[in-house]
Amino acid sequence: MNTAILAQSLYAKPTRELGTARGIEYKAFSKVTARLASWNDEKDSFASLAEALCENQLLWTVLGADVADQGNELPNQLRAQLFFLTEFTNHQTKKIMAGEAKPEILVEINTSIMRGLRDCADDLTEVAS
Repeated sequence: MNTAILAQSLYAKPTRELGTARGIEYKAFSKVTARLASWNDEKDSFASLAEALCENQLLWTVLGADVADQGNELPNQLRAQLFFLTEFTNHQTKKIMAGEAKPEILVEINTSIMRGLRDCADDLTEVAS
């Protein structure tokens, strides 16, 4: 799957209301995290892992660019921490692709992010369709 098609599938303009902004982020993390978590090196091909890693890296690249933007309204410390996680995710992805690591750490990180997104549910604004 090439990057353009992947980006369209993850971030395509919705045809219906999707919910809150954080809800959309949660769904994107949930989708890619499920793919990473379900990969089994004894049953699944390396290509399926590589696709899941590509999706995850794209998601983190978008997130990293967003928190690096001066207009981002998150607290500076949180922005810095998320940017660090973007860099860490990129580094870990390279190690996984080289066969030097397993995807579990990325699953743990994404799950923590999802937990944070879910915990902030009271502060969300609706996204128009």
